[in-house]
Amino acid sequence: QVQLVESGGGLVQAGGSLRLSCVASGSIFRINAMRWYRQAPGKQRELVATVTSIGVTNYADSVKGRFTISRDNAKNTVYLQMNSLKPEDTAVYYCNSEVARTPDTAFSYWGQGTQVTVSS
Repeated sequence: QVQLVESGGGLVQAGGSLRLSCVASGSIFRINAMRWYRQAPGKQRELVATVTSIGVTNYADSVKGRFTISRDNAKNTVYLQMNSLKPEDTAVYYCNSEVARTPDTAFSYWGQGTQVTVSS
């Protein structure tokens, strides 16, 4: 089994910062891409940022220049540094990782989500 556990969410004023963390644990051979998604009330889940196993990153246009995704492979952890937060960033943030438990196959795993609320 593989578990992803997020932390770091909370309530912050507009213009503030938060840092989310997501730790993967369990039977892990290798972790490929790691991603952060978010889902606001009444909206579809959207991809926020991706970091590959070699550190290549990609961002949604709405967060470029404000959010930074990074990972620590030794700790099986992915981070999302969120600066200059806006009320429209309010959502539940989910960690997603492609985890290989054997050399041949990988599956997608999700965390339980962490709430980020940005007040105006």
